[in-house]
Amino acid sequence: MDRADSTTIEAELPRESVRKYRVAQVGAQLRRQGSVFRDPAFEALAALRAHKLRSALTLLGVTLSVAVLILVVSIITGANLYIQNRVANLGSNVFIVVRFPIITNQQDFLKAMRRNRSVSWDDFEALHDGMRLPRAVGLEVRTNGKVRLGTQALDDINIRGVTANIADMDVEEPETGRYITDPDNEGRAEVTFIGQDVAGKLFPTVDPIGKTIYVDGMGFQVVGVAKPIGTVLGQSQDNFVYIPVRTFLKRYGEHGQNLDLAVNVQARGAEWMRETEDEARTMMRARRHLDPKADDNFGILASDTIMSLWKNLTGAIAATMVGVVSVFLIIGGVVIMNVMLASVTERTREIGVRKSLGARRRDIMMQFLVESAVMSAVGGATGIAIAYLLSTLVRMLTPVPSQVPIGAVILSLAVSTIVGLFFGLYPAHRASKLDPIEALRFEI
Repeated sequence: MDRADSTTIEAELPRESVRKYRVAQVGAQLRRQGSVFRDPAFEALAALRAHKLRSALTLLGVTLSVAVLILVVSIITGANLYIQNRVANLGSNVFIVVRFPIITNQQDFLKAMRRNRSVSWDDFEALHDGMRLPRAVGLEVRTNGKVRLGTQALDDINIRGVTANIADMDVEEPETGRYITDPDNEGRAEVTFIGQDVAGKLFPTVDPIGKTIYVDGMGFQVVGVAKPIGTVLGQSQDNFVYIPVRTFLKRYGEHGQNLDLAVNVQARGAEWMRETEDEARTMMRARRHLDPKADDNFGILASDTIMSLWKNLTGAIAATMVGVVSVFLIIGGVVIMNVMLASVTERTREIGVRKSLGARRRDIMMQFLVESAVMSAVGGATGIAIAYLLSTLVRMLTPVPSQVPIGAVILSLAVSTIVGLFFGLYPAHRASKLDPIEALRFEI
C-alpha cells in the first residue's frame, strides 16, 4: 500500500467515528425529549385511573362540549345530505321557472303577490321554442284532489299535469307500464301514471295497468306505476297521479288560468347551469318588459338555491351551538386548572426533590403542561366516543343519514388539547417557580 492510500484511510477513520458519535448523540437527545413527554403523560393516565370518579367530574365539561360539538356537526352534515338528495333534488341539472322565488319574510311575499304574474302557457312556449342552451324544456302544474275507485276514495292526492320530457328530468321512474307520452298530450288523452301509495290502496291484489280510476270525478286509464320513492320529512312522496298537462289544463283551466305553471329547464350539464339560467332569465324579463334595474317578477329555483337557504339556517344553528360549546369548554378548562393547582400542592415535596437533583424550571413546567393536555385530550376522546354512539342512534332511528366527519374529530381533539394547555399554563408556571428548599420543607 502506498503512502497516499494510507493517508486517505487515516483521514476517513476519524470522520466515520465522528459520524457515529453524532448519530448516537442525536438518538440520545431524541430519547430524552421523548421521556419529557412520555413520563408526564403516563403519570397523568395513571392518576386518571387511580381516581376514576374525580377524573370523570374533572373531564365532564370537556367531554360534554366535544360530544355536543361533534353530534351537532354530524347531524347537520347528515341533514344537508338528506335535504340535498330528497328535498332539493329537482332532477338532473334542472332548474324551474315559477311565479315566486324563495321568500323568507312576509313583507317580501306580500310585495311579490302584487307584482309577480303567474307563469303562463305562452311563457312555456316562448322558452321551449326560443331557448338554445337547454337540453330540454318541460312543463308541469300541480294541485291536490280526490282519487276514487268504486267505494274506495283517497283524499289530498297530488295531481300533476306533465309533459312527456319531465320523465327525463324528474326522479320518478316507471316500475311497471310507462310514463306520459307526447301523443298523450297531443290527444289530451285521459291516461294516468300513478304512485305506489295510490296503486297499493286502490289495487292491493290486482295489476292496476289498464284499469280506470276517477280523478276529481274524471275517469283515467292507468298506464304506469312508479317505483317507490319513500318519505321526505315524514311526508309520503308516493301519493300522486300524473296526467298529460294538456288534459290537466282542459280539466282545471285552459291556458293555465288561475294556475301556477312551472317550467322545468334541463341544462346540458352541471357546467351549463349558470349560463342556461341566465338565458331563461333574460327571455322572461324581455317578455315582461322589465326595466334593466328592476327586480325579477318571477322566480328561478335550482338545487343550489334551496341548499343555500338550508345552509343559512343550519349555519345559524351551528353558530349558536359554538357559543354553548365554548361555555362548556371554559368551564371544563377552569376545572382542569383547579385540579392541576391541587396537584401542584400535593406534589410540592416531589417538585423540591426534582429541583434539588438538577431539574430545570422548564422541565417542571413541561411536566405539568403535558399532564394537563393529556387529561383534556382524554376528555375529548371520551366525548368523541359518546358522539359517535349518539350519531349511530340518530342514523338508525331517523331518516337523517347522520355521520361523523373525520375533520370534526381531528378539530375536537386539537381544541380539547389546546384547552388543556391553556388552562394548565398557570399551574405549570406556579410549580416551576417553587423554591426547592421551601418545597422540601413543605408538609401537607
